Amino acid sequence: MAQSVPSPLLDHKYADYISVAVDAALKAGEIIRHAFKQPSTNKQVAEKLNHADLVTATDKAAEDLIFSRIRRSFPDHRFIGEESSSAAAAAAAASSSANPDPAAADNACGLSDSPTWMVDPLDGTTNFVHGFPFVCTSIGLAIGGVVVVGVVHNPVLGELFVAAEGGGAFLNGERLEASRQTQLAGAVLGTEVGTSREEDTLDAMFGRMRSLTARARSLRCMGSCALGLCSVALGRLDAFFEIGFGGCWDAAAGALMVSEAGGAVRDPAGGPWHVMSRRVLAAGTGELAGAVAAVLGGCKLGSGEVGPLGAGAGASLRDKAGEGEAAVGEAAGGRE
Repeated sequence: MAQSVPSPLLDHKYADYISVAVDAALKAGEIIRHAFKQPSTNKQVAEKLNHADLVTATDKAAEDLIFSRIRRSFPDHRFIGEESSSAAAAAAAASSSANPDPAAADNACGLSDSPTWMVDPLDGTTNFVHGFPFVCTSIGLAIGGVVVVGVVHNPVLGELFVAAEGGGAFLNGERLEASRQTQLAGAVLGTEVGTSREEDTLDAMFGRMRSLTARARSLRCMGSCALGLCSVALGRLDAFFEIGFGGCWDAAAGALMVSEAGGAVRDPAGGPWHVMSRRVLAAGTGELAGAVAAVLGGCKLGSGEVGPLGAGAGASLRDKAGEGEAAVGEAAGGRE
């Protein structure tokens, strides 16, 4: 596995940010890889919202390490992390009657123009607990509300994904190119089951799977939003979508990976994607993104699921692929 910044990004205008993010991801990976080998009884597992929403001592240790290493280089930057945001949301809920919301902390502080790091120290915690090797650290950096740097590291499989705005996307130093599939009938899709176990949310989620599986070649669930997006950038998947994931940390880095690999990133309703929306649709081509969005537009949302942000939210990527085809999904998305 490449242990450094990809050569084409060494002179990138964000090279300093990229280097620090790669270093932090690799160091966190050492913690995760060591702990992954341990029996599940040694992983200090706790539940957050329910029995399907887990956190471990490794999540917390990895986030502390990442924040520490990045803050040392960029003390004036802002940070949004899954574990710290979840803890803040839980603390706020404890002082009121509101239900805990894992995205409450980042939504409360919003996304300013200041450089903001979005960190999931261990995406795929359930996989980690059960010894399933699709786990990763995801680090994204947004400046001016636009994601400009992304690093995703799977230390178990030895995969280091790195992307920078305008500089391309790479896996272990090799440039990535997304699938050029345009037809839904020939596409392999990815999505996630998520952690909600509310009946109407499960009905809505499986309804989306059913509608798309009927039209696509096949569908996969790997247990990590970040790696699902990276799989689109790599061409392992033709498209990936998820609605209602934990927060911006799940999708920031992976969405940039897709865009820089020549793919298209949208809101599942077909409009521009916003990093704070807790919704994402990515595909190798704009045509396929539009086709998936058109199907999703005919599917219901569960009462606890989030809809698209308002039109004024803007886009969090300078998307380079298939801008025109987004209208197909956007028109259908009005039914969501």
